[in-house]
This record gives sequence, structure tokens and C-alpha cells, in this order.
Amino acid sequence: MEKEKLYKPLPEGLRIEKSKIQGFGLFTLLFLKEGTNLGTSHIKIKDELIRTPLGGFVNHSDDPNCVKTKLHTDNYIKYNLVTIKDIAGGEELTVKYTFYNMGSNGAPTLSEKLQDELEPIVNAPMMETE
Repeated sequence: MEKEKLYKPLPEGLRIEKSKIQGFGLFTLLFLKEGTNLGTSHIKIKDELIRTPLGGFVNHSDDPNCVKTKLHTDNYIKYNLVTIKDIAGGEELTVKYTFYNMGSNGAPTLSEKLQDELEPIVNAPMMETE
């Protein structure tokens, strides 16, 4: 009997654990060599940014061990997570956030530009229900 291929939201050897940085983070169980492409972390279609499980749990660091690389196609932009230094098993994977600003508590906040764009939506009156 052929073994079933199941969808795996994270690459082999990566897992989500409690982080000392913020909430939960993305950790490697394996040694990762500098230049390892871990896969797609974000996809941008027009003005919408979609995080994959890989991009949803990687935390910010001012001294990151990964970067997002931008790959253009005709209809969207794809960002892959790539290591920029050797990473030992057990270490948390980090990037320097570029889609968000960092709040004083270390949590990401929306950029001022995005806040200005969202303000009319957030402050719009709620639809009345019965």
C-alpha cells in the first residue's frame, strides 16, 4: 500500500514552541546551513498580505538569523524565508519585521500608514442588528 502524502504546514524539522521573544515562535530541530530556503512565508496579492504558517510564527529580532526574499510573478509577490547564518538545532528562527512596526512591549503594531488607511474602516459605525 502506497503511503499517503499529507499536507504539512511547516517544513520538516521545524516546529512551533513557546518563545522567549513573544508568544509562540518558530524553532528548528535540525542544524540549518546559511542560505537554506525554508519556503514561502508570505504572499502579497495586490494590496493583501497573506501569511503562511511559516510566516505566521516567525518572531522579530534586530539581529535576525533569517530574511524574507522577494520573488515576483505576473500576479503576485511571494516571500521566502531564507537563513542568513548557520542555525543550531533548538534555536528560534527570527526576521527583522518589515511589514509591521515594533511596539514598546515587543509586539508588532501596524505601521502608521496602514493605521491611517484602516482608521475610516475601524471607526465606521457598526451595522445595526435586531
